[in-house]
Amino acid sequence: MKRLENKTVIITGGAGGIGSATSKRMIDKGAKVLITDLDEDGLKKVSEEINSPDLYYITADVTAEKQVKVYAEEAKWLSGHVDVFFNNTGTEGEVKPLDEYSLDLYNTVIAVNLHGVYYGLRHVFPFMKGKDGSFIITSSVKGMTGKASVLPYVAGKYTNNGMMRLEVLEGAPNKIRVNTINPEPVDNPMMRSLEEGFTPGETKAAKQYLEKSMPLGRYAKNEDITALALFLASDESSFITGTVNPTEGGMTA
Repeated sequence: MKRLENKTVIITGGAGGIGSATSKRMIDKGAKVLITDLDEDGLKKVSEEINSPDLYYITADVTAEKQVKVYAEEAKWLSGHVDVFFNNTGTEGEVKPLDEYSLDLYNTVIAVNLHGVYYGLRHVFPFMKGKDGSFIITSSVKGMTGKASVLPYVAGKYTNNGMMRLEVLEGAPNKIRVNTINPEPVDNPMMRSLEEGFTPGETKAAKQYLEKSMPLGRYAKNEDITALALFLASDESSFITGTVNPTEGGMTA
């Protein structure tokens, strides 16, 4: 029997690097996977690349509660229940001091990283009750430490950890486990954006400097995050809930 056989999985941010890599890995392990993202073209591309009858996609804005409710119901329609919810959507915003940060952008980052996670938990929860389910939230190392000039990102990721701890208590009586994955830095477009924000025009040098400062000497790959998500989705982690999981090559040691 495959590791995730007979499990139905929702992955938000499914058009991104972590989301698409996790989708492929979970399908390979026997799951039915519904990916969702605001980027319809990206979803189509991922669907074509994976090319599996067990992959489904639906376009949704995680900041619009009605659309979140639709993707949750769509996942339930696939098999009558939801077993795993990888609440993975996130956005970095810009690198600006707090007194210069655009209020509109502040609200957008908070809406995606905080409200989008909450709406997902709210609407998937009823379909996971009593199913030995697993909620996995993509937070960040910056949900554990501070970082100047990215206030809304840090605030949202700290709140993700707080939501996780609350849902551990509400989920346990319903056989739902809840954990966060806290990556940084991951070698993907979000990190390129942050490198440019902190060191304009010097992204390559910034990456080399940060890698040298890390005990494992490299950025995380999307597959590094996928491996942990797969474990937390599987029955192998059936007694693990309430954990914050830094995936950062030892940089906070």
